[in-house]
Amino acid sequence: MATFALIHGGGGSAWDWHLLAAELRGRGHDVVAVDLPIEDESAGLLDYADAVAEAVGDRRDLVVVAHSWGGFVGPLVCARVPAELLVLVSAMIPAPGEPPSDWWANTGFEGKDMSDPVALFLHDVPRELAEELLSKSRDHADKAFAEPWPLDAWPEVPTRFLLCRDDPFFTPGFMRGVVRDRLGITPDEIDGGHAPMLARPGELADRLEGYLAGRS
Repeated sequence: MATFALIHGGGGSAWDWHLLAAELRGRGHDVVAVDLPIEDESAGLLDYADAVAEAVGDRRDLVVVAHSWGGFVGPLVCARVPAELLVLVSAMIPAPGEPPSDWWANTGFEGKDMSDPVALFLHDVPRELAEELLSKSRDHADKAFAEPWPLDAWPEVPTRFLLCRDDPFFTPGFMRGVVRDRLGITPDEIDGGHAPMLARPGELADRLEGYLAGRS
């Protein structure tokens, strides 16, 4: 069995993963999900990675799973602790020296109407879950947005990317190009919107176990 370290996206929390965590634990895996210190004005990207690494401790057979903005943190964790696999789920892919705030222009991301976050991020999440997620949203301090991504190169860990076919925010066509250009791989795909951990936790757990077994 594996240990899954689950890294939430911008404004999120460990709660975002609670359905997936239950699925994985029910299959015999260990799960580590932490609240990144995103509200701490003094915390930067390395502090975020440290929070995950400290929670992982000496666990082994580690699979790091990063969602959305958490893509800036997942590789940093893999550079700190031994990991068997890194899985990016509808995630941002950083380049060496790139501040997260520059990612949008550097990748050619087209701005979106943010007035309806449910439609943009949570359209296939059950309404009560979507409302609870929004009620738990946290402010994200500026430091980690502005500082350069600190690695010189991608960590030497097998990496998979899972994009969401019905994601109105990180649309499939856009993300296929980013994954090709930045990782040099073809992404895998899953149905649904930006938050499969809440909309499709069982299917996402199937995918993660498939990666672990080398089946898909």
